[in-house]
Amino acid sequence: MRTLRGLRTPARVQRYLDGLRYNTERGGATVRSPRRVMRDRTAHCAEGAFLAAAAFRVHGRPPLVVDLEADRDDDHDLAVYRERGLWGAVATSKFAGLRFRPPVFRTIRELVMSYFDDYYNFAGERTLRAYSRPISLVRFDPIGWTTSEEDLWPVVEHLAMVRHTPLVPRAVARRLPRLDRRSYAAGLLGAPAHRRT
Repeated sequence: MRTLRGLRTPARVQRYLDGLRYNTERGGATVRSPRRVMRDRTAHCAEGAFLAAAAFRVHGRPPLVVDLEADRDDDHDLAVYRERGLWGAVATSKFAGLRFRPPVFRTIRELVMSYFDDYYNFAGERTLRAYSRPISLVRFDPIGWTTSEEDLWPVVEHLAMVRHTPLVPRAVARRLPRLDRRSYAAGLLGAPAHRRT
């Protein structure tokens, strides 16, 4: 866990995550603990969020994760942090716009809405629909979420089950225009071949 001690700021955590290979789960679904992520040098969005939360905790921040819920798309997880009363986030994604946010947002909803335009599926549909409150991973200390050799399915299952707050009314969501080609291509800059988060 020495690596986590070097990740003193959210920006450093994001740089570390950006240096990892994106986990496309070719060998089957995984939910690696932070220890396994550091050892295997790969992470998808949940694994990246958990590592970021672990780094936050090492440096005295609460290990908080927000789950973003999507329609016809994968959910996405953010490790969120607060500085001077403002929210920011660290995240791993194949999509360029679904990663870091500086701490400039007054509320979690405001932070989440900053992801709205960049959250789309391979058909170009804007798919972000709801978000959870910040969930403390401290509740998973009994299963050793930072160092476990087992996949962290209980954590992702809990994130999926907690109450999510809707972002847009269904009637509005049905009429959202698809993303334009330029924005679509920009969001995929540096992405591995298909499959999301």
